[in-house]
Amino acid sequence: MDKMIDFTVFCLESYKRAHNLTGKDALKVFDDYKVFDYIKSFYDVLHSTGQEYIVKDIDMYIHSRKGIKH
Repeated sequence: MDKMIDFTVFCLESYKRAHNLTGKDALKVFDDYKVFDYIKSFYDVLHSTGQEYIVKDIDMYIHSRKGIKH
């Protein structure tokens, strides 16, 4: 389980840096669009990819969720 937590933090930090966000703002995006659930569901695939791919994948996931009632 610790590996998943470490990876989730890595994803959050990578996203934050890529979009020049504060930690609080990045966390809000992840909460609003349920990105943590997405990372958990696709951990097996995502953890074997690179940082740039992960950020792009999260961006695509968020884009696909826009307009969905939270």
